[in-house]
Amino acid sequence: MENNITKDLLAIEAVQLNADNYFTWTSGLKSPIYCDNRLTMSYPAVRKKIVQAFADMVKNSDTKPEVIAGCATAGIPHAAWLAEELDLPMVYVRSKPKGHGKGNQIEGASVEGKKVLVIEDLISTGGSSIQSAEALKQDGAEITAVYSIFTYGLPRAQKAFEEAGFSYESITGFDQLLELLIEENKLTEKEKETVLAWRSEL
Repeated sequence: MENNITKDLLAIEAVQLNADNYFTWTSGLKSPIYCDNRLTMSYPAVRKKIVQAFADMVKNSDTKPEVIAGCATAGIPHAAWLAEELDLPMVYVRSKPKGHGKGNQIEGASVEGKKVLVIEDLISTGGSSIQSAEALKQDGAEITAVYSIFTYGLPRAQKAFEEAGFSYESITGFDQLLELLIEENKLTEKEKETVLAWRSEL
């Protein structure tokens, strides 16, 4: 499943890698890889595989969630589809509280005393995912884990999650992508070394 989803992300160009001409992330960081998992929403076959992969991860986890939480914005649809698959309640977490009405940051029923699984589309530095998990925790939730479709596998993300005390897991990621590209002769060993060196410097 992991390998199939990696292939799907490449096929729909949700993930792109270019060792010669780097992409510029929103943060301004130059990167040989760019990931936009919002594209998966438009491909029913791909999104169904993603939901099934998430469901399998839940099945194999020691602590079962009682609520599925989506990170705004790209994590929301996948959280909704997973909640439907597992027949569980769903909430979503804004990046910051609303500036009007009740000023909610978490939308949906109360998560107090509930075991909550956080769904994100992508983990880069881990900042936004951890922020969402912290907001849920402050509202009384017990965070079972943070799941994402893809991870860049940055050392700083692993450190940030460890410091925050949350576990995370991704369906696929940077390393699986590199191996697949090499298997399909779309990436040379030299290019692999270049992008691995880029990641190790972050």
